[in-house]
Amino acid sequence: MPNPTPTAKRASVALALSVGFGLVALVVALIIGGGAAAQALADPGDIVRWGLPISKLIFNLSIAVAVGGTAFAAFAISEDNPLLQRVLNLSGFAGVVWVLSAAANFLFTYLSVTGSAFSGSESFSNSLALFATQIQLGQYLDLNLIGAVLFSTFVFAARKLTATFFLAVLGFASLIPIALTGHAAGTANHSLAVNAIGLHLSAVIIWIGGLVALFVVRGRDDNEAALHTKRYSSLALVSFMLVSVSGFASAYVRLPNLADIFSNYGFILLAKIVALILLGLLGAIYRLRVIAKIAAGANHTKTFFKLVAVEFIIMGSAIGFATALARTAPPVDPLASVGTTPAEILTGEKLPPELTALSFVTAWKIDLLWLVICVGTIIAYVAGVYRLHKRGDKWSWMRTASWITGMLTLLYVTSGALNAYQEYLFSMHMIGHMVLAMGIPMLLVAGAPVTLLLRAVEKRADDSRGVREWVLWLVHTKYMQFVGHPLVAAVLFATSLVTFYYTPLFGWATREHVGHEWMVVHFLITGYLFAQALIGIDPGPKKLGFPIRLGLLIVTMAFHAFFGLSLMSGNGLLLAEWFGSMGRTWGQNPTDDQQTGGAIAWGIGELPTAALTIIVCVQWFAADRREAARLDRASDRSGNADIDEYNRMLEKLAKRDERN
Repeated sequence: MPNPTPTAKRASVALALSVGFGLVALVVALIIGGGAAAQALADPGDIVRWGLPISKLIFNLSIAVAVGGTAFAAFAISEDNPLLQRVLNLSGFAGVVWVLSAAANFLFTYLSVTGSAFSGSESFSNSLALFATQIQLGQYLDLNLIGAVLFSTFVFAARKLTATFFLAVLGFASLIPIALTGHAAGTANHSLAVNAIGLHLSAVIIWIGGLVALFVVRGRDDNEAALHTKRYSSLALVSFMLVSVSGFASAYVRLPNLADIFSNYGFILLAKIVALILLGLLGAIYRLRVIAKIAAGANHTKTFFKLVAVEFIIMGSAIGFATALARTAPPVDPLASVGTTPAEILTGEKLPPELTALSFVTAWKIDLLWLVICVGTIIAYVAGVYRLHKRGDKWSWMRTASWITGMLTLLYVTSGALNAYQEYLFSMHMIGHMVLAMGIPMLLVAGAPVTLLLRAVEKRADDSRGVREWVLWLVHTKYMQFVGHPLVAAVLFATSLVTFYYTPLFGWATREHVGHEWMVVHFLITGYLFAQALIGIDPGPKKLGFPIRLGLLIVTMAFHAFFGLSLMSGNGLLLAEWFGSMGRTWGQNPTDDQQTGGAIAWGIGELPTAALTIIVCVQWFAADRREAARLDRASDRSGNADIDEYNRMLEKLAKRDERN
């Protein structure tokens, strides 16, 4: 029997440390929190009560290694490096475990929810099929299982970085159903809870999966090991910050009172927090010290990877505590968020107070996802400007101000009064929509983020793809060249209104949290592509002439005007079962409010249109001046030969006229 390869040995060590200590932490936390205690009604039995959390622990570890490994490979390893295939093989093995554990988790969840015993009877099979196809929890678990099957199927065929990137995207997309099945799925802070779980899972997966991949594949020499470790450290730092923010938000949802920290749930949560803090300290202290020594030629690689092994112990424990938390009831009354008013039944939250002028300042409903995106991109943009300034390059303060203003506006639209009232008033929804589609994209495009990225971030020399390389790849893909073409961008921008509001998409985006987030992304992207085609300076498809740009602007705005007029003159509600059933006793009635929304769609769109028209005209005049200056310089270099030639042409024309 052949000896196992060093890669297989390291994988076995990582798996044994993480799973072993994860199981210990899981069992201890389940005993403390009572997560595996017998149920008073329809108890599924010891096998299910213990099998469900154990299968969930293996599920969590396998999905972290599978998806996190591909994310690390796409960011840290070059395409021609044989280590890329090692990481993909590791992710493939973890993907198979992911499929098996997801199937076990699905079965144990069904048995736990129904309290039934496993059977090969036809009635059991029919009930299981009903759970998988008709019950929302079963559907979410199905989607994740399908994602696992697709991932594990395609990962073994992947050879290139592009395929690795799409595998990582598929893996992260499969996390969405898991986030929707969390503890707080039915609480009053549903959107905050779902976003917190989603960000937390994504960050932990990058953190853990990247570390496992780094440990298993290592590098071919100390320099390569130091380079990969440095790149992983960047991912780990971002992951640690996301874990901290999302963990705080999750704790806020599940522990609304500070005294609840002394509950059994609170003690397990504290244990998880301590483990994560220890991981952050290890990453900050050891990795920064050892990387520099390895890069300097010192033989500290073995020491570093011994420290990584300690991290596996802590990480496994943290995942064990997290898995136990999912089976432990938080100290919150599960019926406290169940409302009886129409608004509570529809939205899961109480009807907000009457909208006043002061409400635009005082009313907030934080969307954690966009809070993180807005704050993170502002910090990254300012850091890029600072880097240019530090090396003596200039960057327009107006572009910086435009970017920051755009992101702050996006933060207000997604977390301020517009978000707090958009579920109850169509007019508030329409204000947010128009600002998302027209105002914010114009400000962001004027900030020229891609140009700043290209100038501020150093190009990699080893054919791997960092943020700079992936953004350039995306900009130059055939898909982006197509959707970014001015004519296509204009069609997408103009038709999005009708496609969205007069199809089931509007109802989906209103009722479902995922649909709402999709709506924000969709209108931001279509608006950005259109603004980029008109006034952008970033790399992209070839721009059309300025007269054509103005024509496109006029035509697309006409669509907005017609849409607004149709709402103003219509008497039927677009979503009567929602906006017409809120039970509001203040504000306009739903029909009048919708007509007000139509007026907003028509009127508020004029402001960005006017601004875009002015910017296009200014760019047109500036381009003409540059062209005139270029021709003058060319004429001076040739000794005014072009003027002499022009005069000779006029003389010839004059003589011809005399002869005629």
